[in-house]
Amino acid sequence: MATARKSSHASPHRWVFPLALATAVAMLVTWFPLSGILSQQSVISSTLAQIANVHQQEKALATQAHTLNSTAAATQLAREQYQLVSPGQSLIQVLPGNATGGVTAQSVDPGFQPLISPSSAPALGSVTTTTPHVANGFFERLVRTFEFWR
Repeated sequence: MATARKSSHASPHRWVFPLALATAVAMLVTWFPLSGILSQQSVISSTLAQIANVHQQEKALATQAHTLNSTAAATQLAREQYQLVSPGQSLIQVLPGNATGGVTAQSVDPGFQPLISPSSAPALGSVTTTTPHVANGFFERLVRTFEFWR
């Protein structure tokens, strides 16, 4: 019987597997777009949050549409927001009064405000004046007469 002896030399294939594994890990780490995947995940998360917000708004609008579907709610909305009245009715608006409780003409109509003197009026910018062109010849006067054609 022959006994198997271990050779003192290491097998040449013993180091190939760890080297291949290390190369595969290095390639995966350097070429794998981890930052791109993470940024896409954050974009997907924010988009899902926006979609959830839109669904919540949709539910609120559906509830509001359901409540406004009745005739009484539509009539109330027309009266409050659009100052509409039913046929045969008239609309009366009560204007707010001043601090004393009465309504004065000056608090209601801006036309009753006192006039401003021209010297205290705000300046509208620099005013440029132009001197009129004096036409000498007949043709030049005729052209100036028909200036509206330009």
